[in-house]
Amino acid sequence: MKMNSYTITQGRDRAPARSFLKAIGFTDADLKKPIIGVANTWIGTMPCNYNLRALAVKVMEGVRAAGGTPMEFNTIAISDGITMGTEGMKASLVSREVIADSIELVARGHMFDGIIALVACDKTIPGAAMALLRLNIPGIILYGGSILPGRHNGHDITIQDVFEAVGANAAGKMSDAELLEIENSACPGAGACGGQFTANTMATVMELIGLSPMGTAAVPQVEREIRGGGCG
Repeated sequence: MKMNSYTITQGRDRAPARSFLKAIGFTDADLKKPIIGVANTWIGTMPCNYNLRALAVKVMEGVRAAGGTPMEFNTIAISDGITMGTEGMKASLVSREVIADSIELVARGHMFDGIIALVACDKTIPGAAMALLRLNIPGIILYGGSILPGRHNGHDITIQDVFEAVGANAAGKMSDAELLEIENSACPGAGACGGQFTANTMATVMELIGLSPMGTAAVPQVEREIRGGGCG
């Protein structure tokens, strides 16, 4: 069976293309294997996607172990939570289309034989799904995972508690100091918003429609170590 990627990687006329690819470490043996695009939505602007760099390394190890050749590429992401209430919020929905378009363009341009999309927020998840449906090649979506709860006064808290604390502080029912304590404690590490909000809901939907492996939506993005009642 001739693979899509052979259009780019095989034959005498493709020597220049292979030369370019060898410049970044690929070998003749690598280029004869199925080329699997790893669409990584890592970005350094928010916790949702922050650990996807490390996940991509493991995913590419798995692709190689299974007999494929991974080629990683990036796209973008906008955080609803961070931009909420500002002009930046208007960029969020538009970003979904950019994510879908960019994954589709790279996959079509490089004629990948399959796609693994690493996602972790409420626009990268549907954006990746839209791209996979347009491409109609073997593909899978892997969710980076939710953030762990923080701790305040002996109780688990999430980003929702921060929003509520803002209202309580504005109403004079909470001190500035306690608001700051909640702000500093609610998000103890990387991951998507803690709760059944859009990202975690979309991740569950991806399982149900068959684009993600069952059970992966519930895995936290980082491990939690309990020490003296706190989160480490």
